[in-house]
Amino acid sequence: MRTNLITREGYEKLQNELNYLWRVYRPEITQKVAWAASLGDRSENADYKENKRLLRQIDSRVRFLRKRLEVLKIVDYSPQQDGKVFFGAWVEVEDANGETKKFRIVGPDEIYGRNDYISIDSPMARALLKKQVGDDFFVQTPSGSKEWFLLDIYYNR
Repeated sequence: MRTNLITREGYEKLQNELNYLWRVYRPEITQKVAWAASLGDRSENADYKENKRLLRQIDSRVRFLRKRLEVLKIVDYSPQQDGKVFFGAWVEVEDANGETKKFRIVGPDEIYGRNDYISIDSPMARALLKKQVGDDFFVQTPSGSKEWFLLDIYYNR
């Protein structure tokens, strides 16, 4: 199940993608389809077929974004979060081997294309919730339970 939470930056990014697809990219492709259709026989017209395929992909993504943006809840920083891990936190953790990782806990719609973001739905994020600096915690992985140590927490304000 996907959590319907998102940071303000993530929401704005999805909104900008929707606006670009609907107001800029789709009209460009629609013009190309109209031009290709005006050439005549569509059965062997590669430009027409390719641009119609692109148009279907754009329409599918636009439908998805519109529906998704309706149900997402923006979570902003609150001073009450200081000192504990909650949604939107940047955290630094260390494992028993001394390997450190630094990432931000965000909604599942924000993690794509970012190596430093993890979903609130991930086992690591779930294990981190409400922890404080200095806490040990365990994360269930396919190879078994792994112990981690919380080094730092901070929030974008």
